[in-house]
Amino acid sequence: MLKFAIINYGVGNLRNVKRGFENLGADVSITNDPKEILESDAIIFPGVGAFAEAMKNLSPIANELKGAIEEGKPVFGICLGLQLLFTRSYEGGINQGLGLIEGEVVKIGASVKLPHIGWNTIEIERKNPLVEGIPNNSFMYFAHTYIPKPTDEEVIIAETEYGTRFPSIIAKKNIFATQFHPEKSGKNGLKILGNFVKLVKG
Repeated sequence: MLKFAIINYGVGNLRNVKRGFENLGADVSITNDPKEILESDAIIFPGVGAFAEAMKNLSPIANELKGAIEEGKPVFGICLGLQLLFTRSYEGGINQGLGLIEGEVVKIGASVKLPHIGWNTIEIERKNPLVEGIPNNSFMYFAHTYIPKPTDEEVIIAETEYGTRFPSIIAKKNIFATQFHPEKSGKNGLKILGNFVKLVKG
């Protein structure tokens, strides 16, 4: 059975993510134990929370995490978990991220209601195993105020419009991430999680 480690960096919504992957046949632990994380088949960065606090809580294991991911360990980031993969965020000042994907995380600049909470469509821009079987313009569930701006547009798999256009699915080699919450996005969201499980299985 695949072992997935959901990193516990003091944010919410861990149980829903755990249940989502367990329903797909993975053995899932919520942990901040470096040994358990490094011995897992895949690392999950969950969402909901503040960037600076999450990075502070991650700091004791950040270098080991980066090393494992750079060596090819599969990773899946959700919402805040996607943002932590970037170089820096402007949430609550300038905060350095893990730097696994080059780019910045900025506040939604449009004159729309914030946070962006609720269902919105994703427009698939590039083929990727993560979106296999996902109809274009599928609705996904969002809950965020900040958005990623990658330096390299080739990492953008899908985009969403909310006052402005922003990347809603990112992929780069063994790194996959969504700005929305697939665990709360019905059957298409769970299909994305299932596609990631397939990718990890190889």
